[in-house]
Amino acid sequence: MELLDIVDRQGNPTGETVDRETAHRQGILHRTSHVWIYRIYQGQPQLLLQKRCSTKDSFPGCYDISSAGHIPAGDGFRQSAIRELREELGVEAREQALVSCGLRFIAWDDCFHGRPFHDRQVSEVFVLWLQNHEEQDFEVQETELESVRWMGLQEVADAVRSNAIPNCIVLEELKMLERGDSRLTFE
Repeated sequence: MELLDIVDRQGNPTGETVDRETAHRQGILHRTSHVWIYRIYQGQPQLLLQKRCSTKDSFPGCYDISSAGHIPAGDGFRQSAIRELREELGVEAREQALVSCGLRFIAWDDCFHGRPFHDRQVSEVFVLWLQNHEEQDFEVQETELESVRWMGLQEVADAVRSNAIPNCIVLEELKMLERGDSRLTFE
């Protein structure tokens, strides 16, 4: 059972914990880390997208953030982000390589696999520069991801707006990336 810290709106633990399933069933506020990996390719910024495994409890088969995960009770945003990068993609990075773009509050309700899903998260959004990595260089955790794909930042934004690819990407979060690196801008 995965235990999560219950947190306030700023992401500070309250001293109480909850298991992940209960957090999503009851809409209890918890934390996640989101890491967007980027590179400059032919003069343009590209983002690495992960394609979620078809067995995921939420958004199966959708393109998503490069690496993201729930923060286990007692861990911090950066510590969890580094662990998720290693587990999901085989990327070894240092905490100081993560550039914070700020906190994002997430609240939405849906139904997955016939069950109500109430998500309440405080997420710290990071960017990580990985210039010399091709898609085949990543060690994809097959229980979590189907594949990874580099896409131009503007192409990602356009695909999200038009729903041209199955995705669970939020434009608001893409705009946050500008805080981490001024090269990450789009219309």
